[in-house]
Amino acid sequence: MQFLPLKRALALVSILATVCVPAQVAHAAPVKSPFSKKAGKLGDTACPETAITYGGIPRTRQYLEAVVKCLDKSWAAYFERAGWAFHKPVVRYYEEPESTVCGVPWPEYAAAFYCTERGTLVFPLTGGWIENRTDLYPFKVAAHEYGHHLQSQLGVWRSYKARVRSDRQGELKRRYELQADCLSGVFLGSVWDSLGRTERDWAALLDATRASGGEDGYRSHGKGATRVYWLKRGYRAVSPSACDTWSAPASKVA
Repeated sequence: MQFLPLKRALALVSILATVCVPAQVAHAAPVKSPFSKKAGKLGDTACPETAITYGGIPRTRQYLEAVVKCLDKSWAAYFERAGWAFHKPVVRYYEEPESTVCGVPWPEYAAAFYCTERGTLVFPLTGGWIENRTDLYPFKVAAHEYGHHLQSQLGVWRSYKARVRSDRQGELKRRYELQADCLSGVFLGSVWDSLGRTERDWAALLDATRASGGEDGYRSHGKGATRVYWLKRGYRAVSPSACDTWSAPASKVA
């Protein structure tokens, strides 16, 4: 048996190690975000708020109807520019939560929500999320739920649902919800100049959003700081392409 000189043997081992170790594969996003940079920003839209109460009488439905009208107009224009078909969501308003909605039990602890299978936005007209509020939180919540409608229209929900069984730690769920937070920020940024609000109002909304986060356990919508991060990201960019939570590192969707 012949032996190679030590230096040649070590060099050969080094070469083999380089060849045989597989190259690191870039992390693939579990869901591809459909919002491309080519579609540009969400166009500026005038969307002055209506009074949420008037003369002591709640006008929550009128408030939400005005917001949804603006959302329809703004996103329809964006979809048209991108060359995508657009369908408005069905909208249902409830004075009080009922036993069932969209054919299923009313979600426990839910404020507003989106019925994906029926393309329906559901808005309770009572509850802490909207009654007697003077901040922009109801506006943001409506835009968030509308974001889920956009995700459904563009196949994000379908791709997410196909992978949800592997989502034991809730990370995919958070990516899904945080994208809707970011899209709500995009809309807020596009209409901000028409709202007649101040920087103090923006700070109050960030505080309310931070308080809506989950700090322990499953954290279905993310920590408060994480929700604020994506809301601000969308608001500053005014571009849906900034809302690619799917390719973001895990630390950004905690």
